[in-house]
Amino acid sequence: MGASDIHFSVGRYPTLRIDGNLTPLKDEKVLDATDTRELAFLILGEERREKFLKRRELDLAYEYKGKARFRVNVFFQRGVISVALRLIPSRIRTIEELNLPPILHRFTELEQGFILITGPTGHGKSTTLAALIDEINREREDHIITIEDPIEYVFSQDKSIIDQREVGYDTLDFHRALRSTLRQDPDVIMVGEMRDYESIAIALTAAETGHLVFSTLHTNSAAQTVDRIIDIFPAEQQNQVRSQLAFVLKGVVSQRLLSRRQGGRIPACEIMIGTPAVANIIRENRTHELNTVISTSREKGMIPLNESLKELFQRGEITFEEAMKYSLDPEDLKLRLRM
Repeated sequence: MGASDIHFSVGRYPTLRIDGNLTPLKDEKVLDATDTRELAFLILGEERREKFLKRRELDLAYEYKGKARFRVNVFFQRGVISVALRLIPSRIRTIEELNLPPILHRFTELEQGFILITGPTGHGKSTTLAALIDEINREREDHIITIEDPIEYVFSQDKSIIDQREVGYDTLDFHRALRSTLRQDPDVIMVGEMRDYESIAIALTAAETGHLVFSTLHTNSAAQTVDRIIDIFPAEQQNQVRSQLAFVLKGVVSQRLLSRRQGGRIPACEIMIGTPAVANIIRENRTHELNTVISTSREKGMIPLNESLKELFQRGEITFEEAMKYSLDPEDLKLRLRM
């Protein structure tokens, strides 16, 4: 049915998310507490079941009979168990197949630096990240190490060596894994998600010392991404972090998945490239100027989100209402659409 997620909750039909909308499976029975508990325990298995009952929530990856792989969150709500599963496609799609801007190929050609894929939950960050990593895998003879919680896309090694480490299974935590990664002779490091200042500090150091580092953040724009990274550090460290970030940041992709007129979903992207002008703005704490730089630097490959929304609307991919819904500056978008 082309669903991205499935939800098992007490008192509801099993429910799919299709093109961003929830669709209950009314041919199935309404689930009770026994149904969701048994489903959860089946997915968890013996070892993880004990961990879940202690923690009351757990992330994991689950493979169903070699046919499908899911990222799963099992959790308690009002004393009963719910399960949310995100389908992970077995084949990693390319930048072109995902309808992403071609400028993203440039990020896979870099030897060192820091690349961030950002956006709300459920808007394709992991899928974009996998496309970039797999392109490096196919094109370069590198050593790629991923640190994930849990492992989502499973890469087939091509020209590169790929070592995928799962937090809680292959390593105790992100910090320990990141620190030891620097002693494992990597060329490319992929961190599933930047969670705290310690993770970000190690990732910045890795990028500064000659590695190409990819990660994700739950932010809505390039400017917000820069502010979030700096603000997570104690005040006395922020000037140093600004200098580090200005030096290593090579790109920020902020994306949204929009509903297409003809069904399915398509990304709209804001792209910021780490040019000397961007580096100066970050170093001098003038992040409010980043939106202007992005808007006036199309020749360098930068794309404002509103420009991406405008192009999708003009190509007939999305409705006016869908474009407005995801714009961070609706008045500016209206002006662009009148041009």
